[in-house]
Amino acid sequence: MAIVTDAATRPGTSVDDVRLAVGAVRRRNRRRLLLALASGAALALVFAMIAISSGAASVAPDRVVATLLGQGDRTEQLVVFTLRLPRILAAVFVGAAFGLSGAIFQAVLRNPLASPDILGVSTGASLGAVWAILGLGLGGAVVSGFALAGGLAVAAIIWATAWRQGLHGIRFVLVGVGLAYVGASLIAWLLARAEIRQAQAALLWTVGSVSDVRGDALVLVMIGVVIGCLLVAVFSRGLPVLALGDDHAISLGMRTHVRRGILLLVAVLLIAVGTSVAGPIAFVALIAPAIARRLVDDGSAALAASVMTGAVLTLGADVLGQFALPQFTAPVGIVTGLIGAPYLLWLLARTERKSRA
Repeated sequence: MAIVTDAATRPGTSVDDVRLAVGAVRRRNRRRLLLALASGAALALVFAMIAISSGAASVAPDRVVATLLGQGDRTEQLVVFTLRLPRILAAVFVGAAFGLSGAIFQAVLRNPLASPDILGVSTGASLGAVWAILGLGLGGAVVSGFALAGGLAVAAIIWATAWRQGLHGIRFVLVGVGLAYVGASLIAWLLARAEIRQAQAALLWTVGSVSDVRGDALVLVMIGVVIGCLLVAVFSRGLPVLALGDDHAISLGMRTHVRRGILLLVAVLLIAVGTSVAGPIAFVALIAPAIARRLVDDGSAALAASVMTGAVLTLGADVLGQFALPQFTAPVGIVTGLIGAPYLLWLLARTERKSRA
């Protein structure tokens, strides 16, 4: 945007010059977005090939392509379509949901620390699942339903508590962080009072894993991500105006509270759907938008880049958890936590330096 500003403020600048400068910026942003998406897709394909070709049940890369084209034998089809591909698709779509949700939270609240897992929405989904398993003795797809309901319930509580003649970003963040601690404490209490076998069954809902996401759960998250992306594409056009602040946005005729509320609702649905099938995958919603903003400048383009970045991060972390260390596997949530915790500390330090400057 610096090019447009310089062109608009330079003495003797005509309207045509400004239009040319705006067009040049848009073309540059479009090229950067296409490059980021293409690079992310290529990296995701590399991770997917590693996931299928590695491990005890593996298929050579050339046979993977043959199997995808319908030329593999029964064993290869079992490994590719039954064992590996559902897990890869789950990582891609759950990561996309987390990445897009985090990008919306950070853009709408204008805070790089605003993330659904930090603000308690993911914790609420985990609490719903753990309560269903340990408190009610339920299992199967019903647990995912309780996780979805838990995420939505926490979001509703945050919304009702933070609303004071409008939804203000700072109050929203503070209330969300407080509820995240409350939810984590309740989960710890449920785990502490449960039997060992029950606690083991509920443990994955506290760290995040895509190993068992298949069938109806996979279809649910795929449909949810597609619908969420379409809704964001429709309602995200006002993000650049919202970034100017409420006073400027209202003066331009935008109903800021309505637009902000719709976008946050979509973000909550995305994170709730993702968490309801895979559990809380830590820090993806925080890191993916930050990487996307470094790849592209435009706000709307950063949302699209966040989808790809979240998918690649989650898939790459899952591959690392499976194959990085011999004789040891780790759920994807643990890997992303190890990656994201240092980033969060760096971001906090960087924010503190900016506030002092």
